[in-house]
Amino acid sequence: MASGNARPKPTRTFAQSGVIACRNKSGKLRILLITSRRSKRWVIPKGMVAKDTTADESAAKEAWEEAGARGDVSPVALGAYTYEKWGGVCHVEVFSMNVEELADTWPEDHFRTREWVDPRTAIKRVREPELRDIIAGIVTSHEAKT
Repeated sequence: MASGNARPKPTRTFAQSGVIACRNKSGKLRILLITSRRSKRWVIPKGMVAKDTTADESAAKEAWEEAGARGDVSPVALGAYTYEKWGGVCHVEVFSMNVEELADTWPEDHFRTREWVDPRTAIKRVREPELRDIIAGIVTSHEAKT
């Protein structure tokens, strides 16, 4: 029998996509993190996958709206992570972006702060263990290439 303190399991799943926006400057990999709108914790750009849009296209759109970043987004996901929100579970497919342009102003610049950080700092700042693992995979891949 379930405990009186047990939380009910979420029944809805929300499809989201996000992007790990990267740049390689003088052989040093940097990852662009942004703050969430409400709690101001460090996150990656992400959002709901819009109808009639692929997950990687949606990730590119979120990178622009939330971080002012544009660039090449890989059509193949690096991985995925989940978190609870809106009484359900958000399943986030994560793509990589090679940032080619970073705008001075962008749609959500008055809600968010952004910062380029080294991958190890990014791993420490993000909350979700699965997202940390995805970032660690980028580090391993980058180190293998250098």
